[in-house]
Amino acid sequence: MQNKSYLLLADGLLVEGRAIGKRGTSGGEICFNTGMTGYQEIYTDPSYYGQIIVNTSAHIGNYGTVAEENESASTQIKGIVINEFSDEFSRKTAKQSLQEYLEKNQVVGIADVDTRKLVRHIRSKGAMNAIMSSELSPEQLKAELKKLPSMDGLELSSIVSTPKPYFKGDPKSIIKIAALDVGIKNNILNSLAERGCYVQVFPAKTTFKEMEAWKPNGYFISNGPGDPSVMGYAIKTVKEILEADKPVFGICLGHQLLALASGLSTYKMHHGHRGLNHPVKNLISGLGEMTSQNHGFAVKNEGLDQHPEIEVTHIHLNDGTIMGIRLKNKKAFSVQYHPEASPGPHDSRYLFDQFLSMIR
Repeated sequence: MQNKSYLLLADGLLVEGRAIGKRGTSGGEICFNTGMTGYQEIYTDPSYYGQIIVNTSAHIGNYGTVAEENESASTQIKGIVINEFSDEFSRKTAKQSLQEYLEKNQVVGIADVDTRKLVRHIRSKGAMNAIMSSELSPEQLKAELKKLPSMDGLELSSIVSTPKPYFKGDPKSIIKIAALDVGIKNNILNSLAERGCYVQVFPAKTTFKEMEAWKPNGYFISNGPGDPSVMGYAIKTVKEILEADKPVFGICLGHQLLALASGLSTYKMHHGHRGLNHPVKNLISGLGEMTSQNHGFAVKNEGLDQHPEIEVTHIHLNDGTIMGIRLKNKKAFSVQYHPEASPGPHDSRYLFDQFLSMIR
């Protein structure tokens, strides 16, 4: 096979395919995303830092890439696994093929893989470390694979967070939001700015005192990668926000940090939720929502009975996992999914309006 590439999983499964993107070697935790579109959003989402993504949609690359669809300043993934890779694209607004995009951003990939078979394997065995290469033999890959750290217990937010504060939105706005960046997506900031907010984005390890000096009206805790339970610095900050009784809204990792700061625990899921079609029920309204999700950790149900001030507001209809909470005695709520998802779905955009109503 021309440009042969290998993918080796931690449990010994070896997959052979064709090298795409950058030629080289890369490793991380392998997981799969069921979205039919939005591959560029996935590759640039900081929540995916350190992971190899298996795209379950058969055709990837057929609509090219557009700079405006990046969710951060660079790609965040460690590699991609694809069934049928398209070097050509049909979208008129696209300026670059996915191959050119991957080469420019130094992303290693493998194509011509039976991704249905691979996804069934991961779904059965669980998310695990993997390594891919177009330059090393399978035997050499075994040695390199052993060097990769486990995602369980790994702190990554300080790596992907902004190194210094920056602003988004209208400086004249009367609503100022302090956003703690533990891996924030661009479209979260767009969603707040579109609603008239002026947002200052702070590095992950910024203290509550430093953010409060700006006198914000509310706090936002972002999405991000890694294990939330080892992020003592962020849990402390969220606790101090709650103690000061400030309005706070968390998404994904921000949801997990709010739960940890409130006395609940988190755990690493078997293979996580990643896709654009996850059904969620809003327990307050009784309505269902189709949601975009990307997480490998979740909030435990155990311990809820010891915290009557915590109300579960949303659940996942596939497995009953906690998808949202609110604190009855505080102005604080969070969700495990992504209401800002681009290109969609848009069912949950109301959560941003709910945050602003709480501030007002």
